[in-house]
Amino acid sequence: MTEAAALPGRPRGGVLSGPATTRTVNVLAPNPSAMTLDGTNTWIVAEPDSDLAVVVDPGPLDEGHLRNVVATAERMGKRVALTLLTHGHPDHAEGASRFAELTRTHVRALDPALRLGDEGLATGDVITTGGLEMWVVPTPGHTADSLCFHLPADSAVLTGDTVLGRGTTLVAHPDGRLGDYLDSLRRLRSLAVDDGVHTVLPGHGPVLDDAQGAVEYYLAHRAHRLAQVETAVEDGHTTAEEVVARVYADVDPSLWPAAELSVRAQLEYLSEHGLI
Repeated sequence: MTEAAALPGRPRGGVLSGPATTRTVNVLAPNPSAMTLDGTNTWIVAEPDSDLAVVVDPGPLDEGHLRNVVATAERMGKRVALTLLTHGHPDHAEGASRFAELTRTHVRALDPALRLGDEGLATGDVITTGGLEMWVVPTPGHTADSLCFHLPADSAVLTGDTVLGRGTTLVAHPDGRLGDYLDSLRRLRSLAVDDGVHTVLPGHGPVLDDAQGAVEYYLAHRAHRLAQVETAVEDGHTTAEEVVARVYADVDPSLWPAAELSVRAQLEYLSEHGLI
């Protein structure tokens, strides 16, 4: 067993950019950081025999990256016909308006403020551009506007920041809510168990080949962190800052401001459920 195979979700090794499934190709944005891992994954999605493509999450406002996405699609013999957003964080969506100019496409998103064109995205919508069948799956929690896209023909789901290819994601309180996030993870687990999804195409990090394993790990991790936060409060750590220092002592302190958002979401959840 390889080291990657032993990790949650069985992440693929090798270069992140390039083909991932029959219908998807990743173009990695040049914005690596502690929060974005290797950078933002911009996904080109298309039927093999179609000349039309959909792009999910154009990424940051980086002209070179945006033009590279267009050029990659053209080398595939595709024209970008639609732009979709998993959510509105700048590392995924900041370049959408410029990308729409380059491709003359509409931008569809859950949040009306991010749309360019008349159509948004809602539960049950199906993207059919170029013969695709890609279902919109609401997955609030990381943010209120977070969406995933289920691609049944590839047994895959594009998860944005709801599930990452490495590590775990934050609940961006107050916009993100832990209860919503746990429900979203259960929804993704159902896609894996009931609908045969086995591949996770994340917004950051490598592709995961064990969707159910990844989601189960996320649910267990959240339960563990929640228990730690509850214990910290019982021990007298009452502020988010104090809880972070206690519970996230194993995390790089440069990430504590982000961890504090998740802690605030956890404290809110525990309070709403009468546990603190």
